[in-house]
Amino acid sequence: MKLSSSVGSLPLVGPVYVKKLVQLNIYTIEDLLNHVPTRYIDFTLNSKISKIQPGETVTIKGYVNNFKNIYTKFRKKIQIADISDASGNIQIVWFNQPYLVKTIKKGMDISLSGKVDRFGNKKTLISPEYEIIQNGKVNIHTGRLVPIYHETRGVSSKWLRGRIAYLLTFADTIFEEYLPNSLIKIHNLINIKDAYQKVHFPLSLEEAEKARRRIAFDELLKLHLKNEYRKSDWRKNEVIYKLKVDDKVSNEFIKTLPFTLTNSQKRTISEISTDLASVKPMNRLLEGDVGSGKTVVAATAAFIAFANKYQSVFMAPTQILAQQHFNTLRSIFEPFRVRVSLITSEGIKEGPGKTDIYVGTHALIEKKVDFDNVAFVVIDEQHRFGVEQRAHLIKKTGTKTQAPHVLTMTATPIPRTVALTLYGDLDLSTLDELPQGRQKIITWIVPPAKREKAYFWIDEQIKTKSIQAFVICPLIEMSDKESMKDVKAVSSEYEKLKVFFPKYKLGLLHGRLPAKEKVKVMQDYKEGKIDILVSTAVVEVGIDVENATLMVIEGSERFGLAQLHQLRGRVGRGEKKSYCLLFTEVRSNNIYKRLTALKKTLSGFELAELDLELRGPGEVFGKHQHGFFDLRVASWQDTNLIKETKKLALEVTNDPHKYTKLISKLNTSSIAPN
Repeated sequence: MKLSSSVGSLPLVGPVYVKKLVQLNIYTIEDLLNHVPTRYIDFTLNSKISKIQPGETVTIKGYVNNFKNIYTKFRKKIQIADISDASGNIQIVWFNQPYLVKTIKKGMDISLSGKVDRFGNKKTLISPEYEIIQNGKVNIHTGRLVPIYHETRGVSSKWLRGRIAYLLTFADTIFEEYLPNSLIKIHNLINIKDAYQKVHFPLSLEEAEKARRRIAFDELLKLHLKNEYRKSDWRKNEVIYKLKVDDKVSNEFIKTLPFTLTNSQKRTISEISTDLASVKPMNRLLEGDVGSGKTVVAATAAFIAFANKYQSVFMAPTQILAQQHFNTLRSIFEPFRVRVSLITSEGIKEGPGKTDIYVGTHALIEKKVDFDNVAFVVIDEQHRFGVEQRAHLIKKTGTKTQAPHVLTMTATPIPRTVALTLYGDLDLSTLDELPQGRQKIITWIVPPAKREKAYFWIDEQIKTKSIQAFVICPLIEMSDKESMKDVKAVSSEYEKLKVFFPKYKLGLLHGRLPAKEKVKVMQDYKEGKIDILVSTAVVEVGIDVENATLMVIEGSERFGLAQLHQLRGRVGRGEKKSYCLLFTEVRSNNIYKRLTALKKTLSGFELAELDLELRGPGEVFGKHQHGFFDLRVASWQDTNLIKETKKLALEVTNDPHKYTKLISKLNTSSIAPN
């Protein structure tokens, strides 16, 4: 049995369970072992039956005197057992589990763990965990710290315990220690085999924490090592086209812009210009808050390529964002007659003559587009693309040993520690200022009691100021992809608002609309033909409508702060005062703390740090999907462990002969390129 084997190779894990386990991101035996407990129930208090008291959580071991199903007058089934030990007997009750009569039989020795209560004026264990006592078999469900796991429909913690316990009987053959003993001692770690045994079935919480730390250490170390190998592989490339970088040329372009660059934009352009002048291809991440002007920075680099008579490519994850980039680039490059083409699944939109800048979605890879001489590639919102998609685009614009300069961008503010770990193979530039003239957006939290007044206020704003509004509905299912239930929810909100705002034209937008229809809805909204756009979070990035000054977010508690900040950034793009209304039905101090933080600050980076602290990494990256990189065991909050493993990864790559087992474990040949 190997860690890489399919989970379906285990006994009692058939095709149905394999499919269910996908919901937990469990595909292999290693994935199952890394599905560590979220908490433990303490069933370590073993007691004689005569000694137990109501309110206690205990474990008893006894003999089954009888077990039966009985019916209530409402035809509901109750299961009642009589259990005894040398000190006395006790009644055990379960509800609506008639199948237990086939499992628990008279004459068996049984272990039961649960809370003591009263039922029919008798001391009773109600719905306890149980397991039949068998010679030589260790208890895993009772009488110990019992692991509780993240579950999905049809996969319970009890089922997971059983499969993991079975797997761990093969621990001696599955696990081989690959860290040198000296390292284990220096970093105060435990053996890898012990770590997996003790994280799932610990004797104490301290033991569980030590085990978790070892597995987390390995996870972060592997992530850092993969980054180092990717960085090393990238450095082997030569730049495909050498660029001459002349500051006069860049300044000529910058002078034509209708606004003044911020200091962070100037600094970032300088960093990118230095990269572009190098014989080694750039591989840089540009991280900028919403509205911080990333596109202009990327456009300046594209202009340098254009001045050298080379092409650039901008790849965006959605047609809406690609269209936005196309419009923006065509506008700012107009004085220089730079020819911009748009390539999406709908087709190719290009002007006369040879294209200087290609803008598009993944269709840039899939369609037959012959890139002549691409020197510069921009990948926007890069976490929404797979590693393979990025690699395909770079391969398509380069050769086996040569690559264009690559700039990846994200508008999702990521705490610096996370960014340097997650994107350790990239050089990092950050835009941390907003351009002058950006309006401060007034943010209000709207409880249920004020909803109707808020609607009247919105009506007044549209009527008297001739402005437009967004109404955003959250995804019902915690996923990047919209389900039919999500579409129904936004559609029903659209119908409800049509009744409340009969005088205005409403539009509906969600991810399941055909691409042409989505583009038409957005075009109508930009042209002012739609007053209120009701949408899911597909408008999170890439939509600039100066006349839109109202952002209404339904179910705001369902979003992470970073995503709320992204959505809020869709307004405040013009000169008019802008507002963000956070509707919430939930009354919770923690939720109000989060939403109040949004009222107090306009910095996405501060909000991302707070979300990391309050809700965990999934909320930094979006809709509870644990973002675009999911740590199974380690935590982004553990900055010390992140730094410790980063330092070790550098040592390993600098002296690989010392760590042959570790490098073999990593299987560097399977690491996808940038």
